[in-house]
Amino acid sequence: MKTAAEMLTEKNRDPICLVPEDTVMDAIKIMNENKIGSVLIKEAGSIKGIFTERDLLCNMVNPGFNPDRAQLKDYMTKSLHTVPHNANLYTLLDTFLGLRHRHLLIEENSAIIGILSQGDVIRTSLNEKTKELDELNAKYNWEYYEDWKFKIQGK
Repeated sequence: MKTAAEMLTEKNRDPICLVPEDTVMDAIKIMNENKIGSVLIKEAGSIKGIFTERDLLCNMVNPGFNPDRAQLKDYMTKSLHTVPHNANLYTLLDTFLGLRHRHLLIEENSAIIGILSQGDVIRTSLNEKTKELDELNAKYNWEYYEDWKFKIQGK
C-alpha cells in the first residue's frame, strides 16, 4: 500500500510557498496559474500557515475585504495538521474525513516535505483499486465462472 512519501514522489511537484505579507490576490493568481487549491505561507524557513480556496470563500463575504490589499497573514489558516511521511493510503483518507480538511501537510524528521490534497489521495486510491481489479481479472477470468456446472440430484 502506498505511503504519503510515495504519493509525493509520484506527484513530482514541490509546494508553492508565499510570504505572510503577500496579498490574497497574489495567492489567487498563483493558484489559478498552477491549477492548485492552496499555497503554503513560509517565513524564516518554516511554514506558518496555509491559504486555501476555502479561506478565500469564507472571507469574501466579510465587509471591507479587499483581496488586492488583504495580506495572507491575516487570512491564512494557522492551525496546521501534519501526517507522517509513512502514513498509508487508508490513514490519509481517514484523516481527510475525520478532520474535514482538503489538504494535509506531510512531515518527515520534523520537517514539512510536501502537501497532498484530497484529489491526490483519491487518485492514488482509484489507481490502486484498478490495479487490484486487473490482477483479479487476470487470475480469475469469466471462463472460470462460466465453466462451473451444478449437478442437480437425480439428473
